[in-house]
Amino acid sequence: ILISKSRKKLYLLNQGRILNDYSVSFGFGFNQGAKLKRGDGRTPEGTYKVEFKYADSAYHKALKISYPDAEDKAQSTVYGFDPGGDIMIHGFPNADIGGLKRSYVQKNHLLANWTQGCVAVTDSEIDQIFSLVAEEAAIEICPLDN
Repeated sequence: ILISKSRKKLYLLNQGRILNDYSVSFGFGFNQGAKLKRGDGRTPEGTYKVEFKYADSAYHKALKISYPDAEDKAQSTVYGFDPGGDIMIHGFPNADIGGLKRSYVQKNHLLANWTQGCVAVTDSEIDQIFSLVAEEAAIEICPLDN
């Protein structure tokens, strides 16, 4: 999986070939750089893997990203921050969550970066991604181009 913050795209790759691409929404602070701490709304940047696949979560389906890794933890420790966690590639919420209405997400998915730091696609797109991607698959999240 290759995720481009600049293009707001997720690419599924197989042996270097693009199988499919999806438009995504990120965390509300995605354009402020890599995730540093819990609650900053930023989406991580770097190389990770799919830790788990959740068929039943607060979102339609989800792939757990292996954030924070050792480097992320070390960076956050320097500043005395909790790096946070629970970063996923997921579909829409199954119900209203913490003041975020499911109907708002459905209408504004690509107009607003509405997650807490995750990478979001539509429910039908996460169904496809979920069926094609195995646990331990590599994920690269690329920063915004300068």
